[in-house]
Amino acid sequence: MGWKMKKNFLIVFLTAIFIFTGCSKDGKSTIVDRLEKKINSMDAYQVSGVLSITNNEDTYNYDVTASYQKEDNYRVSLVNKSNNHEQIILKSNNEVYVITPALNKSFKFQSSWPDNNSQIYILKSIINDIKKDTEKTIDEVDSSYIITTAVNYPNNIGLVKQKVYVDKDANITKIEVLNDSGIVEMIMTFSNIDDNPTFASDYFELNSIISDIDTEDKTDDEVSKIEDIIYPLYIPIGTVLTSQEKVAKDDGERIILTFDGEKPFLLVEETSSIESEFSIIPVFGEPEFLNDTLGAITDNSVSWSSNGIDYYIVSDVMGKTELIEIANSISTIPIMK
Repeated sequence: MGWKMKKNFLIVFLTAIFIFTGCSKDGKSTIVDRLEKKINSMDAYQVSGVLSITNNEDTYNYDVTASYQKEDNYRVSLVNKSNNHEQIILKSNNEVYVITPALNKSFKFQSSWPDNNSQIYILKSIINDIKKDTEKTIDEVDSSYIITTAVNYPNNIGLVKQKVYVDKDANITKIEVLNDSGIVEMIMTFSNIDDNPTFASDYFELNSIISDIDTEDKTDDEVSKIEDIIYPLYIPIGTVLTSQEKVAKDDGERIILTFDGEKPFLLVEETSSIESEFSIIPVFGEPEFLNDTLGAITDNSVSWSSNGIDYYIVSDVMGKTELIEIANSISTIPIMK
């Protein structure tokens, strides 16, 4: 091969390398801008997929449909795949509800949801986390991108970062949320993102959702008796169970467990009341996943309903992080008598 031919070959080779690496670098640097532009241009969207949440050794899976309409209207359906129970988070007219059809109830929150913390199925929240993190990293893998950012879960400070998987067309395909040990605790796998959905005029109205709920014969599913007391697996050091009391109520039973010591708290378990007609109940605090359901969290209490039982934990000493740890340690299987 002559020098001239070698020279021409070298020029072509170096140009190819430049084009390849240049495009790759350009893709990494522009993917966030493309993603932001795409999401912010949506006047409405509907995403669907599966959310998996791991708590200790248990994993809960939900079919998720999250809908958005411009001017801050949100409707998120969460269907527990193990029991087919649905809960709906609705934000409409600056009011936030968690609708629980199985109980014929809607819980009305005084909340700034979904803007108060990171949300794994809300596109605006995801792009906000990406834009705010000046130390985020972007890795390119097989023409797709993994954007790693910090997250803001004030009710679960152990969750510290997320990995956002984005394809070459700037579509989010999956999100993993990791704790401070690098273990994945939440995964949202997106199966579809519709950026031009058609919603009925009353799709984001509470009354419309209520009218679609079958309220008949739900009281037949009521649990009238607590067969076994369920105790928390986690109890703070220096705190012990000092008393337990079972009392009857008109439509079931209530268990009151008193824990005293360095970090005293009260745990109440009672049979859930299923309303004969749909009711709206004011709730203080923020909606949050607790075990296999959505519950309510305040600065000194947590409450939720699961498998026909209402749970309520309150303490004047502990903060919500430790109260959530107690709540998440409550098993559906009794561990002591």
